[in-house]
Amino acid sequence: MSAWDQLDDRLRPAVEASTREFERVRPRLEEVTRQMQASIQEIFIGTELSPLFVTARTKSIESFRDKASRMLASTVPGDAPTLVFPDPLRNLTDVVGVRVITTLPHEVDVAANLIKRQRQEFDCRGDREKDIGTIESGTYGYSSRHLILRTIHSEAVKEYQRALDPSAKAGGSYMLEVQIRTVLAHAWSEIEHDIRFKASNPRAWSPYFDRQFTGTAAMLESVESAFAELHERYETVTGFWDEDGEGSAPLTPNRVRDVWQTLLPHVDRKSDDNWGWAAELLAAHGLTTTTSLASLLQADTITSVRRALDHRYSPGPDRLLDDVLLWHFGERHIDLTAEAADAAVSPRRDSLQRRHRQMATFRALEASK
Repeated sequence: MSAWDQLDDRLRPAVEASTREFERVRPRLEEVTRQMQASIQEIFIGTELSPLFVTARTKSIESFRDKASRMLASTVPGDAPTLVFPDPLRNLTDVVGVRVITTLPHEVDVAANLIKRQRQEFDCRGDREKDIGTIESGTYGYSSRHLILRTIHSEAVKEYQRALDPSAKAGGSYMLEVQIRTVLAHAWSEIEHDIRFKASNPRAWSPYFDRQFTGTAAMLESVESAFAELHERYETVTGFWDEDGEGSAPLTPNRVRDVWQTLLPHVDRKSDDNWGWAAELLAAHGLTTTTSLASLLQADTITSVRRALDHRYSPGPDRLLDDVLLWHFGERHIDLTAEAADAAVSPRRDSLQRRHRQMATFRALEASK
């Protein structure tokens, strides 16, 4: 049942009058909506953020009437209730609404900050994160950033204000709402709104629906966290190839560990935290930067090494790195890292030469296919 259906009869004339006035000037507000959408879209041009899309809408007549019908109960028994929005054309801040839809959670904050910096065009009068309450209460709900913006000397707003009241000075100041959320949160909220808030028969509502919505919100949070982690790992990995930035970082033992655990987290069976030998093996070939290690640890190379040697046990980082270097540098790796050729005892040289022969046999078989 809508707020209009429950409205006290004594308040109906005022709401009906406001609704008629809204219907009269709504075409002007639609133009304001188009201008606001274009202005918000333009903010992101040439920035680090490209939203998936920016949409906008002007509140429908039915929705306006329903919101204008919201009541505050009287504190005096027998007295008529009052309207929450006695002058809805001026009190409501969501008649014009813009939505900015991003890909990842961190982009919501980036978008909000970019919009709030446009101080020559907008004055931010409110900034609220809709998921804060659910986080602090230990419950789940969709995440959304809501900005309340006041336009500054907008020509489209001035045209609307002249249509609303020709006798008043049109200053071009108007409140609108901008919602910023991820595409997953947007999909969830749209489905929830259709089912939860547009249900034609509230008697048909089941508590199980609430339980299901809570469950899907929890799953949504987990999925978004996974995507955020993927993005962070992607940014880290691409940084390894930046020869003027992260890629130039020297390969200390700790750096070797960090790069390895980022690129090959599934191959990390070291029983200690000593990555010094790995750094020494790399340095023997003059591989001393992050980019050189990232170039070495390519998936196709590692797959070939595994197939060539048919390891009885999955190798740990030190052994696998040793094998990859042997695959790339062959006899040179043996000469640089093993005992001298004339040493009385040479267990490492013998092992490396045996593995090198296995690799040569594998390469020959692959070439003959």
